[in-house]
Amino acid sequence: MSDLRIDAMVPGLSTDSGAAAARAETLGFDGVWTPEMDNDAFLPHPLIAERTKTIQQGTRIALSFTRSPMALAYTAWDLAQYSDGRFVLGIGTQVKGHNERRFSVDWASPGPRLREVVESLRHIFDVFQGEAELDYDGDHYSFSLMTDNFNPGPIDHPDVPIYIAGVNEYNIRLAGELCDGLAMHPFNTPGYTDEVIAPTVAEGADREDRSLEDVSLSASPFVVTGDTEEERERSRAAVRRRIAFYGSTRTYHDVLAHHGWRSVGEELHELSREQRWEEMTDLVTDEMVATFAIEAPPEALLARAEDVYGGIADRVVLPLDHGEAFLTE
Repeated sequence: MSDLRIDAMVPGLSTDSGAAAARAETLGFDGVWTPEMDNDAFLPHPLIAERTKTIQQGTRIALSFTRSPMALAYTAWDLAQYSDGRFVLGIGTQVKGHNERRFSVDWASPGPRLREVVESLRHIFDVFQGEAELDYDGDHYSFSLMTDNFNPGPIDHPDVPIYIAGVNEYNIRLAGELCDGLAMHPFNTPGYTDEVIAPTVAEGADREDRSLEDVSLSASPFVVTGDTEEERERSRAAVRRRIAFYGSTRTYHDVLAHHGWRSVGEELHELSREQRWEEMTDLVTDEMVATFAIEAPPEALLARAEDVYGGIADRVVLPLDHGEAFLTE
């Protein structure tokens, strides 16, 4: 048995948020994460903290450039206190189009800017804890005003872990330099993790006299599962569509290129520009699905995850819906 931690995603804010997290804790999951898709990643966490006692909880991931680092710091500080130190701040950049056209925020030097987000967060946490005066001056962010009325003050668990999402080399290396964890994209493979991501994280860690062991590698692979072959085939088709969707974006083509599929990515990109969505899945082969996804019946999913990612990643996110089949209280 590996030391792989098994996590689950829970829904955005709803009457089910706390119940889902409580169920995950009862089943023995190590952590629960909230996404930011059509919802706010932070809002479920007070409910999660109230309904659970020991399980780790975090955002995977909250958007960083759509919020000031000061706003992120206040929210993370509150949740760290409310959860008795169980909260993990997971942040990421999203892509240019969504920043500029969905959120109407500037997009400039995303890697160095994300570095400043992490640096300023650490500095602000020190200020809140009473260990520094607010004085951060970067190229993208500057913070110099903090009065007593606006300082929340020390808490019992001030070392809020920070995970970042990383796809490109700069951000992956940044995780090694400054962060507690790397939230790897679902469009990833065990081979790419082991041969590209882990060495890049280690390179970043070495720059700051850290090691790879200081950074938690969190995988969130595609999953093909179901109790019957019919269910698994539906699951497989859904994964095929997701591979086609992500594979059409050039940001992710390095993963395809690592496995010799760059030309497939270019074809997917052209089809997506022509909005020929139905044709795109035809380019995703069974070999590609098997490479990107963990596939097993629900009762064998945990063992399969450990076979695939044990010794490669530190954490893996699996579906909560099938938890009864592979985890025990």
